[in-house]
Amino acid sequence: MKEFLDYPIIETGKYALRVSNLLGLAILVLTLLLTLYLIRRLIFRSQRFDISKKYALYRLCKYFLTVIAFVLGFQILGFNVSILLAGSAALLVGLGLGIQSLFSDVISGIIILIDGTVKVNDVIDVNGIICQVKDINFRTTTVLTRDDKYIILPNSEFTKNRIVNWTHSEIISRFEISIGVDYSSDIHQVQKILQQVSAAHPSVMKSPEPFVRFTECADSSLIFTIFFWAEEVFRVENIKSEIRVSIFDAFKKEGIQIPFPQRVVHIKEP
Repeated sequence: MKEFLDYPIIETGKYALRVSNLLGLAILVLTLLLTLYLIRRLIFRSQRFDISKKYALYRLCKYFLTVIAFVLGFQILGFNVSILLAGSAALLVGLGLGIQSLFSDVISGIIILIDGTVKVNDVIDVNGIICQVKDINFRTTTVLTRDDKYIILPNSEFTKNRIVNWTHSEIISRFEISIGVDYSSDIHQVQKILQQVSAAHPSVMKSPEPFVRFTECADSSLIFTIFFWAEEVFRVENIKSEIRVSIFDAFKKEGIQIPFPQRVVHIKEP
């Protein structure tokens, strides 16, 4: 058995890759996978954390154990890691200068996972793009936009730029819809209709209750704004569309006009 384990598979100069090295590496990989599986089971079974914190904790454990396994793997294969690092110090310095942005993304990923300002399933606004966080990796974060396009962003985008997190503290968020009516309209009736229509929508929260504000006297119309709260943050545009349709039907039934810009043209006769 000892002869089989010491059998050299590859020999190059003073280095020899033996069967025992490959078996040790296989055992290390299996141990890593089993450990990660058990850690994942323990973390996701816990009731102390929400799903986003469980995800971040598991990712950090996975990265930490993977680095340790990577170093141990070199040792098992017969390489002295300390000598390799010392011998390649100059190369690492030059390489570090060339991959500063990559290193920044990696550090940003660790910061995101630790502080929890951006979590999986959060709805965020990045540079004017509304998207939902789907996956946070070591270097990049995958998000899904409202038009169902996946975008892979470097993690440094979340630490260098201003991010609007719609679901940071609460699941529900406040939204608004503006609409204009003719100057001849009864403003009290308009406010009542808008209040009733918004409150009747099944996706609008009953508490806090939606309310209507007389916003502005514009050039061609009186502007009213509905403020409401909803849990469906990512697909809220669908809710707004349904409310607008209901408003249009209610105005049509009550004879309330939605004006359009008009201009008076005076023509001088010769």
